[in-house]
Amino acid sequence: MSAQRAWVGDLVRDGEGRRAIVTDVRAGGTVWVLRPPTGGGPHWETDDPDSLEILARSEARDTP
Repeated sequence: MSAQRAWVGDLVRDGEGRRAIVTDVRAGGTVWVLRPPTGGGPHWETDDPDSLEILARSEARDTP
């Protein structure tokens, strides 16, 4: 698990081993919305951000 929480734009692996991009954080920071990293596809949600392993931070986060 990651020491920092995933945020919008980050590439993650969820608790079921699926790679995903975080597309939104809703409900006051209690629901993370995920989508496949390529090809579109259905979105899914998690309310357990600690289950998201950050594989790569969003490039937008890396720029000042």
